[in-house]
Amino acid sequence: MSEHPAVAQLKGQFGDKVLKVEEFRGQTSVTVPKEEIVAVCTFLRDSCGYNFLTDLCGVDYLGRTPRFTVVYQLYNIGAHTRLRLKAEVEEGDCRIDTVTGVWSTANWFERECWDLMGIDFVGHPDLRRILLPEDWSGHPLRKDYPVQGPDREPYQGRLS
Repeated sequence: MSEHPAVAQLKGQFGDKVLKVEEFRGQTSVTVPKEEIVAVCTFLRDSCGYNFLTDLCGVDYLGRTPRFTVVYQLYNIGAHTRLRLKAEVEEGDCRIDTVTGVWSTANWFERECWDLMGIDFVGHPDLRRILLPEDWSGHPLRKDYPVQGPDREPYQGRLS
């Protein structure tokens, strides 16, 4: 199978900062350092035509170092091609720069990721909870978050 056209351009522009390229079932994923995420996203938008950030999410790999991965799903509307971009984030420094300056659609995606996973997007214009109440404690999609929620008794099963 041939290499995704954007991968060659990324390697040409960023060289060894393209950490990993994976292909699975026709979908290409590229991993870059979190320090380069804004530069890489800007390049993909301006030079490769990825003008639509369709989704952004965080993945918790509890027990692995680095623990978190931020995943960006990109779409080139003109060429109808997709690309998945990943950046790994350490648990002890759970921050990554915002890409709201590249794609405005990142605004609510980053808020959701922060709300549910606790990954801080540095420079975000309005990073606050979007799904949970403002007084909610913790980030419930982390794998070490208590299933029953904070300050509640564990579920005992059906009571009938």
